[in-house]
Amino acid sequence: MISIEDLYGVLSAVVPLYVTMFLAYASVKWWNIFSPDQCSGINRFVAYFAVPLLSLDFISRIDPYKMDLLFVAADGISKVLILVVLLCWAKFWRRGSLEWVITLFSLSTLPNTLVMGIPLLKSMYGDDKEGLMIQVLVLQCIIWYSLLLFLFEYREARIGFLKNLTSAARSCLSSSTSPSNSVKSKGRDEVGSAGDHHEVVMAVAATTTSNQEVAHQKDSAGRLRPVVAAAMDGDGVLEQSVRACQKERGKENGVVEHEKNETLEEDTTVQTSTVAILKILKTVFHKLLRNPNSYASLVGLTWALISCRWGIQKPQIVDDSVTILSKAGLGLAMFSLGLFMALQPKIIACGKRMAIYGMIARFVAGPAVMAVASLGVGLKGTTLRLSIVQAALPQGIVPFVFAREYDLHPDVLSTAVIFGMIVSLPITILYYVFLGL
Repeated sequence: MISIEDLYGVLSAVVPLYVTMFLAYASVKWWNIFSPDQCSGINRFVAYFAVPLLSLDFISRIDPYKMDLLFVAADGISKVLILVVLLCWAKFWRRGSLEWVITLFSLSTLPNTLVMGIPLLKSMYGDDKEGLMIQVLVLQCIIWYSLLLFLFEYREARIGFLKNLTSAARSCLSSSTSPSNSVKSKGRDEVGSAGDHHEVVMAVAATTTSNQEVAHQKDSAGRLRPVVAAAMDGDGVLEQSVRACQKERGKENGVVEHEKNETLEEDTTVQTSTVAILKILKTVFHKLLRNPNSYASLVGLTWALISCRWGIQKPQIVDDSVTILSKAGLGLAMFSLGLFMALQPKIIACGKRMAIYGMIARFVAGPAVMAVASLGVGLKGTTLRLSIVQAALPQGIVPFVFAREYDLHPDVLSTAVIFGMIVSLPITILYYVFLGL
């Protein structure tokens, strides 16, 4: 059972983070020390220096040869299940989108294990369970943060790619509907017509897609405002574009050959979607190669394998160079959170309804799926209860840093971090008591 001393230990780990956040909030809201551009610069520093070094330092100190395979398998399976459900929702549900897949995945699967999880669960289930929490945290840094970065970069590359096509779409469509082009088109052969048709298909696809969704970006005051964003829904949008182009050509030529157009529609759809995805993935790959987070986990894991296998210790100069910033990583992340909150018109930046949805994803959906996955792999007793309780920890800070850097629902993540830490202690204790009955 949790004692007063254990509770004090948890508060000792959490309260300093809130002090850091309050100082950042006051420095913008009341003292006017930082401008919005400077706040963005601080968050970029955290995302590209503090967080990678924190991950590298933490991963390099674990023993990869002593892992509880069932425990980490349950954690991995639960995250995969949630991701698959969210992707299916985005694909087949009208209101689904990649943007909300990323945000909901962060809310339901990436808890604050380092700050609150380890001290709280040690007091609940004993010091011998600390190793399990460390294993989950290491895999979170190696696999799931890397996946999160990939999804962020994919979304950003997709929007950039389709925005570039939007301008080409306007010029292509305007030229294709001009009188001179209509006269010239009547004398084209079949090959030339197919080539122009493919070009117009890509243009219309870009225009149609770019007007379907609305993303968010920050204005000069740091608040969110809607801007045109792109979202490519694969074959569905392209097929609509093909039909639109076929209809336009039917008006110009006076006749539509049904069988020929069906074949052309199928070929053009496959070609266009394949070319677009390959270009987007190429952009994502190059962006990830320039991101320090891509190397931090790999270098940390490599060193942990070498160190534990042959007993080699890091040179003191290397160790100090890494830890000097890694120790400040969480504090800087909370400082960035406080700066962001100060730039918002209200504390609950995302609104009450979204805050409630975020709390449900964090404290209900995540633990429920973890319970199913844990039972599925055969976890029992204390380990089973530990796996469920750790899934009910508050929202992690690092996903907020990434969300703000990529400008994707940082208001939702910031609210989840702040209020998640406040309500997490009583909720976690309720899980602990209920599972112990």
